[in-house]
Order: sequence, then C-alpha cells, then structure tokens
Amino acid sequence: MAEAEPPNLTGVRVMVVEDSWHLGVALKNLLRALGAHVVGPVATAAEAEQLISEQTPEVAIVDFNLRHGERAHDLIDRLNDQGIRVIVTSGYTILPLGPEKAAAILQKPIVEAQLFEALRPVTAQKTTK
Repeated sequence: MAEAEPPNLTGVRVMVVEDSWHLGVALKNLLRALGAHVVGPVATAAEAEQLISEQTPEVAIVDFNLRHGERAHDLIDRLNDQGIRVIVTSGYTILPLGPEKAAAILQKPIVEAQLFEALRPVTAQKTTK
C-alpha cells in the first residue's frame, strides 16, 4: 500500500487538545511541518475554550479523555456549534460519542495516513475559498 500524500495545511488553523504532552508536541510538530498554524497543545477543555476565544481554529484534534478524567463531550459539542471540524482521538475502541459529532475518530496510536485523510477536507475548503 502506498503512503498517503500529506495534505498542504498552509494557512489552516488547527487546535490540538491532548493530555499526553509527548503526543501533543508530536502532533504539533507534524502539523507545523505540513504548514498549519497550530494552537496548543492544551490538556483541558477550559484551556481549549481559552484558545478558541483568542483565535477560532478551522479544525480541532481532540483527545476524548482529557486531564484528570475529564471527558471532551461538552467541548466537542461547542466546537460543532461553532462550525469547527472535529477530529477525535482515543486509546479506546468504543466511545460514547455519536458519529455526527466528529468528522473522524482516530484510534491511538494515530496512523498518519488516517490523520491526513481526516484533514484533507479542510484543505479542499481552503482551495475553494
């Protein structure tokens, strides 16, 4: 199987909400290498809300289980209400989350090709604007 072509994320604002510092930094570095403007990583919904109030992202990569046992249900709802594309990540195979709540649900460890595919619609929107 051929490797997925990475999307060009130049000018795309991406928020990373991830309680694992190492994974958050790795995602940030990967997204920046693809040209994205990355905000975060942050580890709680409150920190994410602060980032959203400062600069609305076009896409948010959100870990379902956040710091101190916090779940991302409410954050995901708020992101959807604001029209922000949500990509949910989780180490669990089954999540109590309706499929309409996320553009994609990625199992950890995240497969780059799946992440690229989940981000591709954002780049398509950029080129049509």
